[in-house]
Amino acid sequence: MIDAIQSVGAFSNLKEAEGTSLTASTALSLPSAGASAPQSQSFAEVLGTMTTDAIRSMKSAEGVSLQAIRGEANTREVVDAVMNAEQSLQTALAIRDKVVTAYLEIARMQI
Repeated sequence: MIDAIQSVGAFSNLKEAEGTSLTASTALSLPSAGASAPQSQSFAEVLGTMTTDAIRSMKSAEGVSLQAIRGEANTREVVDAVMNAEQSLQTALAIRDKVVTAYLEIARMQI
């Protein structure tokens, strides 16, 4: 069921129409785990990473729920996993709503 959502992860592979990458002034800078210099990522890469994390969270919740049905997980683990997945889903929906709102505002601008 959740595997169908993985196609959304293709956002991380988006490039600009001309094939150039985003410059440092337009890219989101995030600190890297092991390096001292910040690593810049494009907005599409950040969205792709967030989407992948949300999908992983939902799959984990689904797996823990199945373990509970088999009697291998307790209720607390199921609730924690489902709440984490719900929070990820709510975050994804909020970001989607903001992107749609921004698009509609841009579409209403007069040239």
